[in-house]
This record gives sequence, C-alpha cells and structure tokens, in this order.
Amino acid sequence: MKKRKIISISVIIVILVIVIALVIHNLLGKSGKHYEIATIEKYNYFVLKQNDLMGVIGTKGETIIPAKYDEIKIPNPQMPIFVCYKDEKIEVYNEKNEKILTQYEKVEPIRLQNVSGDLMYEKSVLTYQENGKYGIIDFNGKKKTKPIYDEIASLTYKEGELLVKQGEKYGVININGYKVIETLYDEISVDKYYTDEHQYKNAGYIISNKTEEGYRYGYIDKDAKLIEEPKYNELSRITQIEDDENEYLLCAENGKYGILKNKEQVIPNDYQSISYDGFNELFVVEKSKKYGITTLNGKVIVPIQYDQIDITGIYMYAQNSQGTTVYNSEGKQVSIDKNIAVLRTKNDEYKIKINNEQTTKYGLVNKNEQTLIEEKYNYLEYLYDDLFLASNENSKLGVINNKDEQKVEIKYDSLQQIQNSKVLQATLSQEKMTHLYSSSMKNVCEMKNASIEVKDNYIKIYNEVETKYFDFEGNELQNTKVFANNKLFSSSKDGKWGFIDSSSKVVVEYKYDRVTEFNEYGFAGVLLDGKWGVINENGEEVLAPTYELEGNLNPSFINKYYQVQYGFGEIYYTDDKK
Repeated sequence: MKKRKIISISVIIVILVIVIALVIHNLLGKSGKHYEIATIEKYNYFVLKQNDLMGVIGTKGETIIPAKYDEIKIPNPQMPIFVCYKDEKIEVYNEKNEKILTQYEKVEPIRLQNVSGDLMYEKSVLTYQENGKYGIIDFNGKKKTKPIYDEIASLTYKEGELLVKQGEKYGVININGYKVIETLYDEISVDKYYTDEHQYKNAGYIISNKTEEGYRYGYIDKDAKLIEEPKYNELSRITQIEDDENEYLLCAENGKYGILKNKEQVIPNDYQSISYDGFNELFVVEKSKKYGITTLNGKVIVPIQYDQIDITGIYMYAQNSQGTTVYNSEGKQVSIDKNIAVLRTKNDEYKIKINNEQTTKYGLVNKNEQTLIEEKYNYLEYLYDDLFLASNENSKLGVINNKDEQKVEIKYDSLQQIQNSKVLQATLSQEKMTHLYSSSMKNVCEMKNASIEVKDNYIKIYNEVETKYFDFEGNELQNTKVFANNKLFSSSKDGKWGFIDSSSKVVVEYKYDRVTEFNEYGFAGVLLDGKWGVINENGEEVLAPTYELEGNLNPSFINKYYQVQYGFGEIYYTDDKK
C-alpha cells in the first residue's frame, strides 16, 4: 500500500511539473506576441561622406567612425550601432569605434519595404547568418530566433513583422521572434488596410498557394486567425470600409464574386462583378448583366434588374429600357430630377447640390435640401465651419460662406487648405505670388516664389529673402517663440542679417545676405556672396562662407558639415566643396 501511495504521488508530481511547464511555455510564447516599435526621440548619429567614403559623426560633428567604408547603415540613429561595408566585408561598430557582435556572421539591418526617408530600417533587430541560415538578434546581441530561415525580410506595410522563408514556404514572425504565421504558404502579403489612428496595425494577411490550376488565395486576420484556407481565384480586402473589428473580403471562385465578412458569407459567390460605393457604404452587384444594390450585410435594396446604375452623392440612378429610377441610400425611390445630384459634406448642416442639366453647376442646400445657394458655381467644396471653396466660370478659386458672401476673392489659380491647419494657401500663377489666409479669412501673408513647410506645430513660408512662421490658425509667430529653446535668433536690418539674443541684443552683427535659424544641434547657416558658412550657438564662426549650395535656401549643418538628401530620402553629411 505504501508503494502504491508513493507511485501515485510521484505520478501526480510529474503531471503537475508537465502542466506547470506547459503553462510557462504558453505564457512565454504569448509574451512575445506583443511587440513595441522603437520610437526615435532624437538623432545622436549621422552618416558622414568624405571623398566617396563613409563614416559616422555625432551631434557636434565629432568623428565617431572615420570615413573609410564603402557604405554605412545606421538602423536606429539614436543607438550606437553602425553596420559598415568594405570590400564585401561587413563589420559592426559601437560609438567607441569598437567591433561588436563579432560572434555572429554577416550581421545586417533589415530594410523596410514601403518606407522612404532616413528611418528605413527595423529599429531594434538585425539579421545574422550561421551555416547558410538566418536568424535575428537585438542590438545587444541576444538571439531572438535560432538560425533556421533561408530568407528574412521586412513585411511590406507591417513594421515590426518579418517575412521568413523555410524551404519553399513563407511565414511571418515579429521582432521578438514570435511566430505569427507558420511557414506554410507560397506567398504572404498584407491586405493594405490603413487608418490614421492605427496605420497598418489592424491589417490582415492574404495567403496563397500554387496549385495545378494556378494560385489560390485565403485570408488570415490581424489576430493571426485563419479565416479562409487558400481556395479562391482572387481575394482582396475592401480597405475603404473603416472597421477595425471586421474584415470585408471580395473573393472570386470559378469566375463569380461574393463578399465575406470575417468568416460569414454575406453575399454569395453568384455575381459577375461587385463594386463598393464608399460614400453610401453599399455594394453594386452584377448578375447576368443586370445591376442592383445591396447593403454591407448583403440585403438587396435596389432590385437586380437594371442595365446600368450610376451613383453620385446620396442618390443612385438606375437605368433600364423604361428610363431612370432614382433611389436614396436606403433603397427607397425618390422623386428627383435625374440631372440633380446631392453630395454630403463633413458638416451635417450642409450638402452640395449639382445640376447636370446643361453644364455642370454647383450650389448649396441645407440638411433638409432647402436651397441656400443656387447652382451657379463651376465647383464647390466644403472647407470647415460655414466656408466653402468655390470656382467660377473662369476656373478661378476663392472662398464663400453659406450666405454666398465672398470671404476670399475668387481670383486665384490654386487654393487649398494646408495640412492639419485652418490656413489656406492661395496662388496667383502669373505673378508667382502665394497668399496665406487665416481661419478668419484674413490675408496674413503675401510672398513671391514662396516655399511652404508644415512642421509639428507651425507653418513655415520662405523665399530667398525672407522667412515667416504661422500657427495652424494663421497667427504669425515670431522666431523667438517658434525656437524658444535657442540662445540666438535671426534678425535683419537694412537688407543684411545677423543674430540677436532673447533680449534683442545683437550678438552677431548684420553682415550676411541670408541666414538660417539654429537647428536642434546648435548650428546655423550664414550666406555671404553666394557661399554658405556655419556659426555655433555662441555666435562663433565655425566655418567661413565656403560652400556653394545652389538652390538650397535652408541648408542644415552639423559643425562644418552640411546635409545632403539622396536616394529614397536618406541623408548624409559632408564637407565636399564641389
């Protein structure tokens, strides 16, 4: 009896150990599922180019890596990791110019597939090679995966996730090494679903395998759950439907189309074509060369009996041999002239009315479709508040309000709202003049041959002789406010430029033809007789005017080096005088 009890207890202990091990393994696996993409708070390191060779400098222009390499890649400019290429040899160095990660063979950064700019690599992991296979490590050299993959590349649109290949099949892992999708497929791509808030985070995956009849496509959702095995001739996500929790998939089987909402078939594969109208959130379906309309859930609201259906704004114009029948977005017939179309705006109080009877003319109605402005404009577009961009018969542009009062004279060749702001940019082409209008439609700036840059919290407009700053409402800002952390600020007098401090005391005399503001590294450019030089934040001349940088009105400097953009938006610094 004692033996049996001991054996029973031993078995229970073994079972408990196995259960605990499985739980721990499961928890560890899940912990790698969630990853954070590194954010860059500041740049500490930059590629230097001298005599066609590459090195690295720091924020004060100090040499970190001498310029002796064919190429240098800095995957994260905040971190001291420098991948250096020379004569087909690859070495990795730190900020002390010491070789690191020497225990690994062929360490390289991972190039992001859909990114142009100076941050085009995965910011926290690198690939390494061992016995002809690849794995990933972090910047400290810790293995995230064993070297088990034949290929590793970034997954287009999904920073933080990597496309991996084993044998002839592809899968997906993340930067923690967590296996997102098993290596079971001939092709994997991201469905391209994007929102401003989450970007591509909630996008899913289109998977495919090759068969004797050609490729067959399936779908895996954002949570890596298999929605459909690869069986469709075609499959794509309707990315215009902004819904983070549900995927609407257009799929074709044997030449007929249908719609899947996640795993649910909301429209059967019975149609020759299906198109999505994002304005009214409806599907136009075609069957036996006849057209109708369904809701997102597949309910037919316009019978499939028409030869053609055109949708303009909130009304649908269905045509057959009996004529044109007009439906609203609920599928109800409405009594409205077939030449009239009505568009919603971002403001529920207003709708744009279009009359196509003879020539296309635009007017304005309220939410009850009562006329506010007769159809007399060549074009109308809602801006914000009670303001509308308007175009006349001469194709000139201006701004009117809901009472048809001109708030910006209709005389401009182009007019647009500046990104993220209520400021309007209006241009007179012949005069090469740019005007800025504030949110109250006040003309706050007129500048010839102007360039405009939108920064995080201000708008910069400049030409060869002046620079001005505005907030996103159109209020002019002084450079002392825009660059509040600077010691010195540009100032002009009698056509010459110098620098003053915060108390308006002249620190650098007015002797230059043009200057830049100090950048975050404490350097400003100064132009004299067509050549650029550099001063530091103490007003001391680091480099006398030397560089002829034709066409560059606002060069950026770090010590004696100037910035160059090349390729896909990558940058380097150089002292090349050519």
